Amino acid sequence: MFETEQFIADCKHAMAEGRSNKAVREVVARAVGEPSQILAALGEPRQAGVDKLYHGPELTILNLVWAPHMTLKPHDHNMWAIIGIYTGGEDNIFWRRAGPGLEAASARALRTGDVASLGRDIIHSVTNPTAQFTCALHVYGGDFFAEPRSEWDPETLGERPYDVEQTLIAFTEANARYFAGQPQSAH
Repeated sequence: MFETEQFIADCKHAMAEGRSNKAVREVVARAVGEPSQILAALGEPRQAGVDKLYHGPELTILNLVWAPHMTLKPHDHNMWAIIGIYTGGEDNIFWRRAGPGLEAASARALRTGDVASLGRDIIHSVTNPTAQFTCALHVYGGDFFAEPRSEWDPETLGERPYDVEQTLIAFTEANARYFAGQPQSAH
């Protein structure tokens, strides 16, 4: 059975082993290998959002829920990241710096049970290509909310400082679009 506190403890222990992201990847892979247990523990997704499961200077663990067809602009993390999908899917475009902007370098589709390891310097954009909510455990090797990072304008691919508040607003707006398209329930 997936237990949030045990998952956090396992990630912390993996970090202490000295292999950091490789050991954490194993913890995440075990967890998303039983997606129904995570859904039972964290609940069926009802809206997009970012839920902090653990937040510290050396480690951040998030439960991310993407709305159907939601896209997040290119961004970096300036720390390693492990992403494990436990329902739905996310399509990643990986970018590389090119002149003053970016150019697409590769892509990878993740689906339920998949785990991806992202290096410290990876730049990616993310889209939920499905008509359902996508849920993923994201584990970062640092303070995800305090690390200075960059994001790129999705139209011009011009770089600017990462704006956490604007990203959280993107989740709110995705929820509004999703719920506006849903049939109204009888009261």
